[in-house]
Amino acid sequence: MGRLPRLVATDLDGTLLRADQTISPRTVEAISRISAQGTGVVLVTGRPIRWLSRVYEQLGQPLPTVCANGAVVYDPVTDQVLRADPLAPDLLAEVVQRLRAEVPGVSFAVEVTDGREFRHEVDYPLRWDRDYPDIRMIESPADLHALPAVKLLARAGGQDPDVFVKVVAGALAGLAEATHSSYSGLIEISAAGVTKAAGLAWYCTRHGVDAADVVAFGDMPNDVPMLTWVGRAVAVANAHPAVLEIAGEVTASNEEDGVAAYLEALLDSDQPDGADVAGPAGRSGDRIAGSA
Repeated sequence: MGRLPRLVATDLDGTLLRADQTISPRTVEAISRISAQGTGVVLVTGRPIRWLSRVYEQLGQPLPTVCANGAVVYDPVTDQVLRADPLAPDLLAEVVQRLRAEVPGVSFAVEVTDGREFRHEVDYPLRWDRDYPDIRMIESPADLHALPAVKLLARAGGQDPDVFVKVVAGALAGLAEATHSSYSGLIEISAAGVTKAAGLAWYCTRHGVDAADVVAFGDMPNDVPMLTWVGRAVAVANAHPAVLEIAGEVTASNEEDGVAAYLEALLDSDQPDGADVAGPAGRSGDRIAGSA
């Protein structure tokens, strides 16, 4: 399988995590082994910062994380947001206006304060986030776009997400990015140009890592930009057809520890070349052009 990569980037839900939101001991061990050989590991997820503690607890180490589909790059060691690229309030208001005109019955929620807080309309259905702190229902429509948001979430009842995302993307063409990472009809909207690829590319530039030296794992359409950008793209067997179509390789499913199996094969097939990636704290003051 060739030399070890300089960096491993992995999605969480449906990829590293099993359906019950757990990470297997085998996966924890594989990540520890490849980290010990000098390969960096970064998590790349649509999830917000406030959700990550359960992942860090299982992994036994706080790994750097690209959150909110690339809008936030987070260092859990220092609890510092290294980069944020949110939807500005005026842009957010325009996006909401367009979608209300285009999609009957649409309801919204926003991830604000870099994804540490969640605000939702009265008709927006809460799911996994129901019991989290820092979640509140907005009192007026204007509250929805009162603050910059790293992600806008849209639902409109029972929708085929592959069809719904095309409707949303069409309405927002040139204005914002639309994607999805579940089969529940939830559409995730970010500022134009903000994708998992963009967030990961910023992290890699910060640490002097080329795309060719990155192996990435994913399972859903929001992973496609990242998997297209990296040098080695690996889909888990349970991946969405859009991911299976563009991935260079396929490993076992998330329930069968596919990421761990792939990393074990890498470790068993070769030795590291001595390359290293800066630790998660990195150089907290560094920026690149266009960063926030």
